[in-house]
Amino acid sequence: MLLRSAGSTVLILCLWMVNAMPSPRGQQNFLAESALEEILLRGQPLLGTDNGCSSHVATCNWMARVPDNTKLVHMNLPGVHDAATGNYSQATQDELLRYTGPIPPAEVFRCQERSFFEMLNDGIRVFDMRYAYNPGNDTIGFHHSQALLAPTTQLEDVFFGFYNWLDQHPTEAVLISLNHEGGTGTPDDVKLEQHIYDFFNTKLAKRYWVQQNGTLGTLGEARGKLTLLQRYSLPLLNASDHPNHIGIDLGPDRWTDNGKSIELVYNQEKSQIAYIEDFYNIVLPDNSTAADHIQAKFDAVTQHLTNATLTDLHPDQLFISFTSAAFIPLAGNASMTPILYALGDGDHVQGMNQRLLPWLKERKGKRFGVMMMDFYDAVPGLVEAVIGL
Repeated sequence: MLLRSAGSTVLILCLWMVNAMPSPRGQQNFLAESALEEILLRGQPLLGTDNGCSSHVATCNWMARVPDNTKLVHMNLPGVHDAATGNYSQATQDELLRYTGPIPPAEVFRCQERSFFEMLNDGIRVFDMRYAYNPGNDTIGFHHSQALLAPTTQLEDVFFGFYNWLDQHPTEAVLISLNHEGGTGTPDDVKLEQHIYDFFNTKLAKRYWVQQNGTLGTLGEARGKLTLLQRYSLPLLNASDHPNHIGIDLGPDRWTDNGKSIELVYNQEKSQIAYIEDFYNIVLPDNSTAADHIQAKFDAVTQHLTNATLTDLHPDQLFISFTSAAFIPLAGNASMTPILYALGDGDHVQGMNQRLLPWLKERKGKRFGVMMMDFYDAVPGLVEAVIGL
């Protein structure tokens, strides 16, 4: 039936619009998806884009094959040191000069070349992150020493990205080592500490962060969630007014600087200790070569990994080994950079990653614990060798 009146036409148009409008649930989904899209876009400089995993990639959901009752301290967990530096090129640094002023070149600070989503899909399950204020001191972002990594990306944006990834990979568990980065020129004040405390006490945090405090549990308890390795302290907050803490306390007051073998008690009552190798500032005689520096680091790492394999002596303790090392100038115009330590010179000197690959393969099936690496992706098979795949 053809309706010619203007009123009828308007009514039909209104009815069509009502029928075409999404349901309240559909509206909510649309709003949620739009909000998440905006958050992920803001976090993209560090998160990257999640393009998913190919079905043949063994590392993407590798924890699915591990029993629920496996203790986290018994597992081999590949990790990344200064995880947020994957996008930090010299061009990035030049763009941010107005915030930081002149600082050493980007190669001093860059330790990775993959985004967070790429790392997660590559099988990385432990992330070393350093936070401080973004420009303006209103939001919190990520830094490596003087290097500001993404001035508009907020701490919340990055962890929303992790939450979204975990929703799609519920068999996996991720550990976050979080530390306040000094030397950024930004304040460490009450507002900053309150922000960090409040972040971990929201409803969302209680959904996505393991709430157990003082100990690390089983993989089953940690699946689909983040577990906090707390390397920061909140001395400006009144402890009695801020009682809710999660994860394990690896506070800076007990993390010995530049230690080859740190023993850090994180649970006195249960005698739980973190054994940590964090020998990063390698100072040798003036005539030492790059090979000498890498060998000194390799010796420290492999000694610590060997200790981790002695499960009869340390059956339920946490082992963390950093295969990375920091920039240090050498005699003349030469210098040791994170990428030189990790990958060598591409010619005569092998880096840590090339040396560790056969060492780990020869000891497949042993417990190594957490291994924090730089530029892991440049040596194919390294992550699989850490896991024991």
